[in-house]
Amino acid sequence: MGTIAIITEDPGWHGARLREALAAHGYGYRYVSLTACRLNLESGGLPVILPGFEDRLPDGVFVRGVPGGSLDQVVFYLDVLHALKLLGITVYNDGRAIERTVDKAMTSFLLQRAGILTPPTWVLGSRDEALELAERELRAGHQLVSKPLFGSQGQGLQRYEKPDDLARLSDTNGVFYLQRFVGCGEQSHDFRVFVIRGKTVAAMRRCGVSWLNNVAQGARCEPVRLDDLLLCRLAEDAVKVLDMDYAGVDIIRDHHGRYSVLEVNSIPAWKGLQSVSKVSIADLLVEDFLSLCQPESREEIRVR
Repeated sequence: MGTIAIITEDPGWHGARLREALAAHGYGYRYVSLTACRLNLESGGLPVILPGFEDRLPDGVFVRGVPGGSLDQVVFYLDVLHALKLLGITVYNDGRAIERTVDKAMTSFLLQRAGILTPPTWVLGSRDEALELAERELRAGHQLVSKPLFGSQGQGLQRYEKPDDLARLSDTNGVFYLQRFVGCGEQSHDFRVFVIRGKTVAAMRRCGVSWLNNVAQGARCEPVRLDDLLLCRLAEDAVKVLDMDYAGVDIIRDHHGRYSVLEVNSIPAWKGLQSVSKVSIADLLVEDFLSLCQPESREEIRVR
């Protein structure tokens, strides 16, 4: 029986669903924290040590969480994922995909460069320039949202509707990420579209109790049929540009009916989406993941 490393700090509901799906395919699992991994760059041993895999590398690595920390720590955690992939281990999503999407500035840059519809966005380090830009946007009748470059679940977002609001213009560690606010009518809502191997498998409408539509912020989940080809195609195109195995794509529709991509998540939660979906998202993820794990195609690496 093969054994999979599930990278996570807190297995919770998602870890349990992955564990059950792996067991249905005859695979064992171990939960692994990147904080407990190490590189062992001496001859005669495994070059990457994961707790529970001291004698043999896992048959695959499913990434459910990358811990925060200093720049040095985060780079090291990603180094572990990069090294595993270079050793022929399937890493899902891999370090490069996570790097492209955990950083909202690079995500926005790559989407805009590829012609994917996304709200106008500015990333800069000068408070004076950020204020000047924000004042210009407000004078033009637009509203703005500031976001931390690294963050999820709607935490740290601020909305600016009028000039007086700019007194609390927020940066994160000296960087301003500003995005034009997209209004969608009286009831605040957006869409979460789940894409696996380039195809949409599930989607939901998230209706916020405030202007934030994240499930973690109390949004209500409603099912969405997959016959909205514009919605599905936009999500799939965004995931293709970012070269990801799977993703949760956040899309908003303005009052004119035009869709644009807000964010692309490389380690998406799906508990809320599963509550309104008929398909088992964990089963679909594991089936796709295991189809990429082909131990016979790589040289087995053991401690010698």
